[in-house]
Amino acid sequence: MNESTKEILERPLHGVYRWWGDRVFLAVAVILGISIIALGVTMAWVLFREGSMAINEFGVWGFMKGRVWDPGVNFVFGALPFLFGTLVTSIGALAIAFLPAIAIGIFIAEYAPRWLGGIIENLIHLIAAIPSVVIGIWGIFVFAPWMREKVYMPVFLWASENAPSLLPIIGTPIGYGMTTATIILALMIIPYTTALTRDAIRQVPKEQREAAYALGATKWEVIRMAVLPYARGGILSGAILSFGRAIGETMAVAMLIGNKNTFPFSIFGPAATMPSVIINEFREAVGNLHLSSLMAVGLALFVISLIVNLIAAYIIRKHSITGGQAV
Repeated sequence: MNESTKEILERPLHGVYRWWGDRVFLAVAVILGISIIALGVTMAWVLFREGSMAINEFGVWGFMKGRVWDPGVNFVFGALPFLFGTLVTSIGALAIAFLPAIAIGIFIAEYAPRWLGGIIENLIHLIAAIPSVVIGIWGIFVFAPWMREKVYMPVFLWASENAPSLLPIIGTPIGYGMTTATIILALMIIPYTTALTRDAIRQVPKEQREAAYALGATKWEVIRMAVLPYARGGILSGAILSFGRAIGETMAVAMLIGNKNTFPFSIFGPAATMPSVIINEFREAVGNLHLSSLMAVGLALFVISLIVNLIAAYIIRKHSITGGQAV
């Protein structure tokens, strides 16, 4: 039997194997895809079911706008202090980190030599991989005392002598508070925004840069007029994903924010966020209503994180580069 005859006889069997292989791969891919959706729905359902007692007791709007969180005496629970603390620290961290991250990303992608850019990229990846509890420990023993001595106390003493009316807004200079946690969050999200900015800039077509240079543009003009407009989708989506990272951060914030469950907060004084109150009180929850209220806070955090990720996905899709045009 020659080779051609043998190939002809084995071809149908080979086709059967390919047919079954395609079907098995399709089934596995579909099952895994559906399982991710089912997992997210299950998580939302469990949080809603466990938090329904608090929602029924205070109402959705009443729970979210409630300013009092008193699990010890009156058993009144309102999530506004934690919602406010989460949004303020996350937005503040993004505002602090955005421009430095963009600048670092531009430097790596456009200005730095290959060897230097590689070193900076590795350092960025290393910083992003540091566990948040390690950053929290560094914040407790190094950063918070430095902030208290070099920033909080001078501002507090100046306000005491020159503007006593500002003291309630400034707060007690203990070193642990909203400002400290916000700065730590900014340091934690810079690597994410930087990495996504770098990737977005590197995806800009080379012809776009060459066309700008051919028109006599300088290096900065090329970046400002030819590179950044094309990379804006990736940059914005990276910033929003970093914002979502800041919203969900738990350990470092819980260790540095001071964990004050009342509202309003002061600038330098202690505060609390949604993740921090969950991790601090979940194991010591007093009664079913307290536990249900914590689960309701978790549900609100889940919904906010979902909205942030959907916005990022929408921006990526809207500003995807196709033929040099945002679609």
